[in-house]
Amino acid sequence: MNPTRTLATAGRVLTQIRHDPRTIVLLLVVPSLLIGLVAWIFTDTPVFQTIGPAILALFPFIVMFLVTSITTLRERRTGTLERLLSMPLGRSDFILGYTLAFGLLAVVQALLACAYALWVCGLEVKGDPWLLVAVAVTDAVLGSTLGLFASAFARTEFQVVQFMPLLVFPQILLGGIFLPRDQLPAGLQEFSDWLPLSHAVDALNAVATNSHDAAYVGGQLLIIGAFAVAAVVLGALTLQRRTA
Repeated sequence: MNPTRTLATAGRVLTQIRHDPRTIVLLLVVPSLLIGLVAWIFTDTPVFQTIGPAILALFPFIVMFLVTSITTLRERRTGTLERLLSMPLGRSDFILGYTLAFGLLAVVQALLACAYALWVCGLEVKGDPWLLVAVAVTDAVLGSTLGLFASAFARTEFQVVQFMPLLVFPQILLGGIFLPRDQLPAGLQEFSDWLPLSHAVDALNAVATNSHDAAYVGGQLLIIGAFAVAAVVLGALTLQRRTA
């Protein structure tokens, strides 16, 4: 890995996104709007206060997964990746550069989403709000890294979407968003322990209700981070130069 090449790759990705207003809106604005829509739907009910923390994990995760995977796939389809790798640019430089670029975007996205949920939608957090932001950021980065991993196996944008039932939907169903994980049927609760989004939802709920201390939240963050690192490593190992 060469830090200079990694930073150059990240800079190139950020420059491309800066000139694409639609992607900027999708990354930075749409998650907040979706959170606002959920809050609006459940106006004058306690529902948003219950599911709001989980929603902070869900929408940024999905958006980062889709944008990162499709953007990386497009690099292969257009031959850009093949040309880059013919130069002194390793696969790890490429993957880490993308991770850094979309990681920075994930930070901005999470800050905007948390600020919107707390100050505009009125989400009440009994714990430290900065812990909420930390979990939301880590969760959004996780979405990016899983998107990088998924893009290695897709040949078209449609196939990227097809990975959602495999990598995303089970995490939504078993992550504690619709039903607390301790109320899941036997077997499903144990399986959900191996899904990173479950730990993000648990951590966000813990901060919102102040039901656990910072050490517990930190442990959940380490688990989410481990999944993200594993996705980056697997993405680098399975990255193809081009799409046949």
